[in-house]
Amino acid sequence: SGVYLLDGVDVSKLDDGQLAQIRLKKLGFVFQGFNLLARTNAAQNVALPLFYAGVPARVRAERAQRALEVVGLGERGHHRPNELSGGQQQRVAIARALINDPTVLLADEPTGNLDSATSEEVLALFERLNGGGRTVIMVTHDEEVAHHAKRVIRLRDGAIVSDEHVQ
Repeated sequence: SGVYLLDGVDVSKLDDGQLAQIRLKKLGFVFQGFNLLARTNAAQNVALPLFYAGVPARVRAERAQRALEVVGLGERGHHRPNELSGGQQQRVAIARALINDPTVLLADEPTGNLDSATSEEVLALFERLNGGGRTVIMVTHDEEVAHHAKRVIRLRDGAIVSDEHVQ
């Protein structure tokens, strides 16, 4: 129970259309399974939220390229997901989450399908994004991943059991 404000707005008072706009413009989502479209290349996957936002094709392509460069994949935009490693696919998913310059980046087990070295690369990217002023909220069951956070909130059966500032 309770209320939360997103950029000063009580989201419980918004209708479905307003909530959809918040999700489109203020939140970026990174999933454990990447959720990339197999038949589209990396740049097209990254640009997808802009398509739904009605952004013209040329602008979508330019912004997708810039987002891919942010995650270190500027040269891989023409590759389809099956031509990329797991870590590269996750970075494409992160670029897609960043394409609308969201206030908050939500990551659900973002390293769950990655080897340890690639996980460290993805976590370093999240740390850079956070250091640049972006809020990153990450859900994980992995204690090593949690140690990369500045704040760790542990839940058990839907209740907060601890809340600690790590760094």
